This record gives sequence, C-alpha cells and structure tokens, in this order.
Amino acid sequence: MSILAWLVVGLIAGFIASKIINKRGEGFLMDIVLGVVGAIVGGFIFNFFGHSGATGINIYSIFVAVIGAIVVLFAYHAVVGRRV
Repeated sequence: MSILAWLVVGLIAGFIASKIINKRGEGFLMDIVLGVVGAIVGGFIFNFFGHSGATGINIYSIFVAVIGAIVVLFAYHAVVGRRV
C-alpha cells in the first residue's frame, strides 16, 4: 500500500476504534497514528490466524485495521493509565 493509502485507512480505522473504545476520538493525529499502528498489528493478528492483512483501501483492510487499532488502544490506555 502507498503512504496515502496507509494514512486514509489509518485515519478511518483509528477514528472508528476510538469511537468504539472510549466514545470519542483521540484527536486527528493520534487517530491516524493509532490506526496505522493498528493496521500493522491487525495484519500480524490476521496473518497468525491464516488470513491476509491490510491490502489497500477497502472494507476488509479497514476491518483488519480497526481490530488492530482496538488492540492498540487497549494497550495504549493500559500504559497511559486512562480509563476506557
């Protein structure tokens, strides 16, 4: 995926995951960062179970990135100490 695709998928996934976890966004930049990291983590998780990771700007990639971003958000809140 190109850098622009990673940013778009990251923004969408980070925003959706932030809304699921704590009912508000983390901020524009933090949503992108958490979403991109979530896409990477989601790719590892899905590859572990025999599926492909994020492949482009499509629904499946956004789903993978959201799952990964949720995992990253749980870890982020555990480290930072904020309540979910």
